[in-house]
Amino acid sequence: MAPDEPSVPLPAELAAVPETALWTLYQRAVEARRPDGVLRDPKAVELVDRIDYPFADRFGTSGTQAQLQALRVACFDREVADFLAREPRGTVVCLGEGLETQYWRVDNGRARWLTVDLPESVALRERLLPPGPRQRYLAADATDLAWADAVDRDQGVLVTAQGLLMYLRPARVRALIAGCAERFPGGSLVLDAVPRWFGRLTLTGRMRSHTYEPPPMPWAMDARERGKLRTAGPAVAGVRDVRPAGGRGALGALLPLALTVPPLATHRPSVTVVDFADQPERPARPDRPARS
Repeated sequence: MAPDEPSVPLPAELAAVPETALWTLYQRAVEARRPDGVLRDPKAVELVDRIDYPFADRFGTSGTQAQLQALRVACFDREVADFLAREPRGTVVCLGEGLETQYWRVDNGRARWLTVDLPESVALRERLLPPGPRQRYLAADATDLAWADAVDRDQGVLVTAQGLLMYLRPARVRALIAGCAERFPGGSLVLDAVPRWFGRLTLTGRMRSHTYEPPPMPWAMDARERGKLRTAGPAVAGVRDVRPAGGRGALGALLPLALTVPPLATHRPSVTVVDFADQPERPARPDRPARS
């Protein structure tokens, strides 16, 4: 932060789920500050320096946690970058984006970006990350698919749900996946999930990081269960795993084992791409016989 640039105070109380945006922002910044970090995110560092908030006192200073978060974020970045390589003028729809700074990491200068988030989160994002000419912020419930009408579908569409679905009920997760598949044929959804053991700990209040306790996470999915997402709706064409790559120190050495050796490989956090079926062509209507 420049010496003459004032810090930005935050509301005295943030709701539990919007506060997770500060947690993820801080973890990215901690990792990005390292010269050997696995994620470059200067915008996150800038925001943490600007915001008047006791990040370290609230969230701690775990380098391992920050690296894990950065590796997860990098999975999303790879999928978005691959999409933009295929569809340079496509639209990236970010559900529950919070203070994610992915736009500043992977934007190609031509794509359109739509953020859909709760009004409180959008107000905070507009204050800290004002949208550019190709960005739009929409204050809405991500599970109410009315937001889909705001998406330009002339080019390809990629939907991301990073750090969102675990806070929803399972039925709403399935309905959201099915609804996106129906509305964006040929598109995809990138989502992440916590494993079931982690979800149970949050529901019983036994998951704590420093002085921060994450909100309850009623939807969880073990990595081995991703195939079940294909049953969310008839327009879901397939699912695939997105595995973190790289890593530093002991975590980097253990990561290949965690991805391949049970039980870690089957009960780990996961990032999954859900691909949507193309719009089926309607058969031509037969000519009606002329009336006599």
